[in-house]
Amino acid sequence: MLEKIDLLTEEIKQFSATTLEDVETFRVKYLGAKNGVITDLFKAFRDVPNDQKREFGQKLNELKKLAESAHSNLKEQIENAALDSGSDEDLTLPGYQSPLGSRHPISIVKNEIVSIFNKIGFSISEGPEIEDDWHNFTALNLPEEHPARDMQDTFFVQTNPDWMLRTHTSSVQVRHMERTEVPIRTISPGRVFRNEAISARAHCIFHQIEGLYIDENVSFADLKQTILYFVREFFGKESKIRLRPSYFPFTEPSAEVDVYWGLNSEADYRITKGTGWLEIMGCGMIDPNVLKNSGIDSEKYSGYAFGMGLERIAMLKYQIKDLRMFFENDVRFINQFKGSLK
Repeated sequence: MLEKIDLLTEEIKQFSATTLEDVETFRVKYLGAKNGVITDLFKAFRDVPNDQKREFGQKLNELKKLAESAHSNLKEQIENAALDSGSDEDLTLPGYQSPLGSRHPISIVKNEIVSIFNKIGFSISEGPEIEDDWHNFTALNLPEEHPARDMQDTFFVQTNPDWMLRTHTSSVQVRHMERTEVPIRTISPGRVFRNEAISARAHCIFHQIEGLYIDENVSFADLKQTILYFVREFFGKESKIRLRPSYFPFTEPSAEVDVYWGLNSEADYRITKGTGWLEIMGCGMIDPNVLKNSGIDSEKYSGYAFGMGLERIAMLKYQIKDLRMFFENDVRFINQFKGSLK
C-alpha cells in the first residue's frame, strides 16, 4: 500500500494538461468523490495493519494535498494561457448585440388604450377567466332566454353547468362594483371566449377592454365626451365619431360608436362599405337593474359603460386583414412590430 502511494506521487508530479478537459480528467481520476484513486485509498485505510497506520495515514494526507495543489496549478495555467492568447483583442469594442424581441400587436394596442384612459383617472381591474352564471349573465341583466346562455355561444364547464369561460370582461366590472365604493372609474382588459367558427373575421378566443364610470349625476353627454377623447387620442386629433342607437341588456340607452375612416382610397371604400364610417365599440348608460344587482343605489348613482374588441382595433390600426394571424405565432408576422415596444 505504501508503494502504491509512492507510485501515485510520481504520477501526479508528472501529469500534464493542455485543456480544461484534461484538468477535469485529473480531478475525477485522483480526487473524485466516488471512484477517485485517493478516495479509494482512504476507504482502504481501515484494512491497513495497525503498526503501519501512522505512516500510511501521513503519506496519504500528503498525497491528497499534492493532488489538490496540482489540480489548482494545472487549472490556473490553462486559464492564464487562454487569457494570454486573446491579448490581441480590443476589449474596448462594444459587445455583441442580442436581437430585440417584439411585443404582440394586441399587447401594443392594449397598452396604448390603457395609457389613454389612465390619463383621465381610470384604474385597471381584473378578474377570473372561469366565471359563474351570476357574474357573467344574471347580474348583467341577461335573461335566461338570451342566446349567449346557449351552448352554441358559450363554453360551459362540463363538471358544473353554473361555470363557464367568460364571454366578456363585463363580469370583471360586476365584481369590481361589488367590492368597491362609488365613485368607480375603471377599465377591464382581458381575454374572453365564445363558441364561434374560426375564420378571417372571428375566433373562439379574443380580447376585450371595457370601461365603467359610476358617480352622481353621470350623463350620456359625459359618455360621449369620454369616447371622443379616446378616439382623438388613439386615431388622431381630427377624428370624428357618431353614435347609432343599439341594444345591450346591461345598458339603456345604448349605442354603437363609429369613427370616420374616410374614403381616400379604394381600400377605404372596401373597409367601410362605401360609407366612410367604421364601427369600433359599443356603449351606453348602465341599466338600473345592473346597479341594484351589484349593491349600488340606482336612485342616487348613475353611470356609463363601453367596450371594444382589441383585435378589431389592432386590425384597423395596422391594416391586418386576417384575425387568425394574431394567434398563429408566426415570427415573420410578429417581427413587423419591432419598432413598437410600448
